[in-house]
Amino acid sequence: MWTHEESIDIDATPERIWTLFRDVDGWGRWNAGIEHIELHGAFAAGTTFTMKVPGGDAFTSLLLDVRDDAGFTDETIIDGTRVVVRHELRATPAGQTRVTYGTEITGPNASEFGPMVTGDFGAVLAALKRLAEALRQAD
Repeated sequence: MWTHEESIDIDATPERIWTLFRDVDGWGRWNAGIEHIELHGAFAAGTTFTMKVPGGDAFTSLLLDVRDDAGFTDETIIDGTRVVVRHELRATPAGQTRVTYGTEITGPNASEFGPMVTGDFGAVLAALKRLAEALRQAD
């Protein structure tokens, strides 16, 4: 098994960040690792989405858990390797939102997939922070 977790505090409410999470078509605004993405239904548990990363093949993921204003978990299975990514939102006492991305990868290619899946987490979280805080300033 391969695991990894990263967090960032964002000066925005969980509701503001949730708006960005559920706008799947807009994920490319804060995640440069998305070349194309398509949600196949509502942003709800049981729905799939197809995503293509730059220089890679498209793959399909399943939303396992979706909790309004609290986060979501998705699952991708490629060649027998299962990648589960948690995207959690938690209000902090300082009035910010801690956003945590956590990954658990199991299967024959877990140690190979791990760095590829999580290598950009820091950059993605930083871009999400910039966008969420810019939107807050615009209000």
